Amino acid sequence: MKFFFFLIPLAAVILGIINGKTSEVSEAVLTECTAAVTLAISLCGTICFWSGIMNIAEKSGLVAKLARLLSPLLKRLFRGIDCAGKAMGYILLNLVSNLLGLANAATPLGIKAMQELKAEEGATDTATDNMVIFTVMNTASLQLFPASVTAIRVNAGSNSPLDILPAVWIVSVVALTVSLITAKLLGRLLRRKKQSTKG
Repeated sequence: MKFFFFLIPLAAVILGIINGKTSEVSEAVLTECTAAVTLAISLCGTICFWSGIMNIAEKSGLVAKLARLLSPLLKRLFRGIDCAGKAMGYILLNLVSNLLGLANAATPLGIKAMQELKAEEGATDTATDNMVIFTVMNTASLQLFPASVTAIRVNAGSNSPLDILPAVWIVSVVALTVSLITAKLLGRLLRRKKQSTKG
């Protein structure tokens, strides 16, 4: 990954020199760096607000109620995991963060969930089925309200920042469904292959 982060700007500079647009590349480097910092600062308010809401929801017991509500579904997805355990708690917080479109808030929760899953299942250097399912759900997450994207569209001057909602819902549902089905099928195939090898 570090190679690509080095290669992309290098390619931009080389192509700028070849096309005789060195001045445009230099201008873009200076202006876009400033724009990136401005955007990051402007997003801080949105992320802090929703992170605070998540913290309040956890301390008020709302998260525990959501866990009980979602436990039938989560039991089917995460087999053998304690629904009242720390791993399931962090999984739920991660899912709620992703539902609100808060990828930045979901990331540390996802890391904690993975650590708790590893401890609860006694995983070593190989991911368990539940760890794979959680990674899939975190990556192809369902989003009801894409807060971060909406904030970016507002800052970019969009008159209708929420007109992307139907597309976001459709794409996220399809992506999550296909990803979960694929992960479950591949998990079964691998288990059968291991059983046949042992037999």
